[in-house]
Amino acid sequence: MLFANLQTFFGTIDWWQVISAFVFLIAIIDPVGNIPITIAMEKKGTTIHPARVSLFSLGILMVFLMGGDIVMKIFGIRIEYFAVAGGFVIFLMGLEMLLDVVFFHSPDFGDSGDLVPLAFPMYAGPGAFTALLSLTVDYSMISLLCAIILCMLVLWAVLAGTHWLTKYLNPISLYIIRKFFGVIVLAIAVQLMFANLVKVFCA
Repeated sequence: MLFANLQTFFGTIDWWQVISAFVFLIAIIDPVGNIPITIAMEKKGTTIHPARVSLFSLGILMVFLMGGDIVMKIFGIRIEYFAVAGGFVIFLMGLEMLLDVVFFHSPDFGDSGDLVPLAFPMYAGPGAFTALLSLTVDYSMISLLCAIILCMLVLWAVLAGTHWLTKYLNPISLYIIRKFFGVIVLAIAVQLMFANLVKVFCA
């Protein structure tokens, strides 16, 4: 009976949505591209706990995903308008990754630990929040939840294997990966903006 229930549950999930949302979110979170930052923090004496960072990030993203719609209602903003604005912000983030320019400046949080600045704002920050709320227009909640969990598993694996990855991924490899994800982010941002602009004008 339990197996049948699990089979029914997983059969209701749109795995293409999960994969698409996962690729988008992991490009925004960019755990591989942030490896140099985590290494620099460790050299300064910061102890990084991969499981705690991943759990903190998971909790922050889940809370924001569940409560984001309430925030939209409080401010009277239609989700389609937010998706257009969010798509523009994500477009700028993609340009940052692709062109090595800086549009968004973050304050220096020092070495305060796993919650700040690692879980927030590095991994579960404004970019991920914007992406999640924008994706709720076209993606089901269960697909986004699965995508978030997958992202956090990848984040944990990258943080746990940082020293191993730096041994086999030289700076050029990390640079190429960042550029590749930059193109993906740009493409999805454009799709978000134009798809929701159609909805806004046709409403």
